[in-house]
Amino acid sequence: MKRSGARRTRAGKSSNDLERGRAHYERRAWRDAHDHLVRADRSAPLSGDDLFRLAMCQGLFGDDEGMLASLERAHAAHREAGDAPKAARMAFWLGFRLSYLGETGRANGWWTRAERLLDADGGECAERGYLLIPVVRRQMASGELSEAHDTAARAAAIGERFGDFDLAAFARNMQGQALMRGGQIERGLALLDDAMVAVTARETSPILTGVIYCTVIQGCQQVYALARSREWTAALEAWCADVPEVSFAGRCLIHRSEVLQLSGDWTEAIAEARRAGERLTARADPEAAAAAYQEAELHRLRGAHAEAEDAYRRASRGGSEPQPGLALLRLGQGRIDLAESQIRRVVATAGDRLQRVRYLPAYVEILIATGDLDEAERGSAELEETARAYDTPVLGAIAGHARGAVRLARGDAQGALGPLRSSLEAWRTIGAPYLEARVRVLAGLACRSLGDEDGAGLEIDAARTAFRELGAATDLERLDAILGRATVARPHGLTARELEVLRLVASGKTNRAIASTLFLSEKTVDRHLSNIFDKLDVSSRAAATAFAYTHKLV
Repeated sequence: MKRSGARRTRAGKSSNDLERGRAHYERRAWRDAHDHLVRADRSAPLSGDDLFRLAMCQGLFGDDEGMLASLERAHAAHREAGDAPKAARMAFWLGFRLSYLGETGRANGWWTRAERLLDADGGECAERGYLLIPVVRRQMASGELSEAHDTAARAAAIGERFGDFDLAAFARNMQGQALMRGGQIERGLALLDDAMVAVTARETSPILTGVIYCTVIQGCQQVYALARSREWTAALEAWCADVPEVSFAGRCLIHRSEVLQLSGDWTEAIAEARRAGERLTARADPEAAAAAYQEAELHRLRGAHAEAEDAYRRASRGGSEPQPGLALLRLGQGRIDLAESQIRRVVATAGDRLQRVRYLPAYVEILIATGDLDEAERGSAELEETARAYDTPVLGAIAGHARGAVRLARGDAQGALGPLRSSLEAWRTIGAPYLEARVRVLAGLACRSLGDEDGAGLEIDAARTAFRELGAATDLERLDAILGRATVARPHGLTARELEVLRLVASGKTNRAIASTLFLSEKTVDRHLSNIFDKLDVSSRAAATAFAYTHKLV
């Protein structure tokens, strides 16, 4: 009798825990749902549906091992019950999570199993739409954007036919991503907004809610739709605040740090990047590398070179490309040849047009510093072509900055002012004080070259104030160095680096000795010397030396 009573007591507790776990899950109280479902499972094995609920909670808290184990059990339970569609759904989620963790072989194995189950079953179901999602991802990765859009549209239609909000929202999100990458920004953003309506209305499951938030924000950033990125980052932040322990909270902090950086609150931005890194590292989340890169960028901008270098290393170890930030760090350190080799490497291997936009502004800046103005011009022209294709204010601002910088380096101050003014206005409208200040420096130098000292003073003073308020130590130092040489350099149009090379030529140094003194390659010195000859309209080292002495440059 006692044993029978104990069994009834355990059964009663298990039933109570199970009911509470389900109720908490419906109320989106994920921690309570998780704890009650775990207790219920200890007393009696959970059903396939309840194991899926438990897996979703485990995924939210970053317990990948537990999530995968629960999904495998759920898959087995549904297969044993003869429910092929549900077993296939569990296989889809197993593949989806494994793919995110970088286990591509195991992921493909589970997706293949799901297809085999559905083919054997023969019926129409929402799960057939889910298995189109990996196809869309492969098509996107290989640049088949039209095919990806059409496949995602088929998946969305299946989701709508079967009333599956998760599938419909996820597929519409992927449709939008394909359209935006293909240059149809407004149509793509409309589909992303449509997907986000389902998310904000709490129509989607917990894991997919976080996935859609993050992919929408990343998609907006990839096409430089910064206003949308800010809006959805704020929404993600509010969602994460309701359950601060969810694994998406770390990625939310990265997005928030990026928004704060753009808006000029660097102190809070670096704090958020560090918090993101701590959370994601503790969970062994691959996104920890992205947090390290974001932290490195902020250290670089603030002039903390040692801290930046350490963070770039952490990003690289975690699998994140440390460029273009590391190349810009080397440029700031005066290691121009190293910066040039690094930025040339990543630009040469970046095939996707929008991916190249990530690197081309730094490419233009660094090649101007090396004196390779023809190649800098090619980078600038590519940015302009991409800006025309995608037609967003941010891309226009980036392209205008690059075009103005190249024209100014070529001595065409009048031609530089037009694109610089357009870029300046765009950054001001967007609310990006650092980028606005950098353009102001170039606009000020252009005004000075044209003899407009008042205009130059206004632009440069505004830039200096912004750099000081932001804590942009490296830019302040660079501005002081530029201004210290500007008055001397103006009559002949030489850059600061070209002036250094000319002075060393005038002192009698060989190209090899100049390269050693300035930490450059002999090839870069040759290029600088060629530019000097062109600008001074001389044909020999002796003539260049005579010019330097005549104009009191040495």
